[in-house]
Amino acid sequence: MSTDAGASAAAAAATAARSRRALRLAVGTALCLATSFGFQWAIPMVAPVLAVFLFATVGRPLPAKAGLALALLVMATTGTGLLLIPFLRHAPLSGVLMTALGLFLAFRYGLRGGNGLVSTFLVAGIALISVAGTADMGLALSVIGALARGLLLGVVMLAVCHWLIPEPGTATPAAKPPAPVVSDADWMAWRATLVVMPAFLLAMADPAGYLPIVMKAVSLGRQSCTTARSAATELLGSTLLGGLLAILFWFALGLSVNLWMFFLWTILFALVVARRLFAIRPTRATPGFWLNSLVTMIILLGQSVEDSAAGKDVYQAFAVRMGLFIGVSLYGVFMLRWLDHRRQRTVSTASTTI
Repeated sequence: MSTDAGASAAAAAATAARSRRALRLAVGTALCLATSFGFQWAIPMVAPVLAVFLFATVGRPLPAKAGLALALLVMATTGTGLLLIPFLRHAPLSGVLMTALGLFLAFRYGLRGGNGLVSTFLVAGIALISVAGTADMGLALSVIGALARGLLLGVVMLAVCHWLIPEPGTATPAAKPPAPVVSDADWMAWRATLVVMPAFLLAMADPAGYLPIVMKAVSLGRQSCTTARSAATELLGSTLLGGLLAILFWFALGLSVNLWMFFLWTILFALVVARRLFAIRPTRATPGFWLNSLVTMIILLGQSVEDSAAGKDVYQAFAVRMGLFIGVSLYGVFMLRWLDHRRQRTVSTASTTI
């Protein structure tokens, strides 16, 4: 009886901790979104997207020195994208191959037990900054500034949200998932690289217009870093769900268009997704599915808000952007299934030979 009571108490404490973490993710993402759009930062959707990754990855507030060191490290690592710009401008083939190698190494670093957050920023820096610099060095510097500001803001909001919504006294830190074996890590890194590269090549035609597509591809590449059989299907499913959430959010925001309601609606939509991300409402989908759905919603919604402010046709731009997102996702589904099929054939052939 006492054992059952202890297990029930532990389960209740774990659920309470996950509930608070989901609430922190929703509030922190909304605060970053309201700050970036309120102060009219360049590429404002970067800050809330980074906040989603930060709150989903880090379960405790970072000390001031650690947060500053992380921001400086990210600035230095994302700055590696600047080194690829001369090659992409003057020797495109060599530049593309070097970019693919850099993406592979960044993905492999995270899959082999490295800091997942740093790995994500490395991938984003290599893909976003290098492609932005092929058109305009000023755009590349704007991307670096957006990444650095977004990360610093996310670190600050992480501390603020932990102060507003502290952990329960009985909470225990979540165990770190085991790193994949070396062969699986290398395979998943190459697979993720091949998911990102087509969007990167497409963005070289119009870097300013296709930066959101590269951000989406980076999110898909991160989501594909798994051995789950459902990974390919979830790439498309999360994109469609993110688009649906963005549409619902847009019409809800139309009831009263102001920054305050933008902030409140973000909390509501992010909380709905976060409850499933942290398994408070268990589903068959993986956490990566819900994370990518939320990121997709923020990217689509942020671009629609910017299009509206610029006087563009929001619905036409959304339809084109959503079509490109679906196209990138379909390519990712095809690539993952094709590569996994070839690998299974190779393994079965090798085992038969032995």
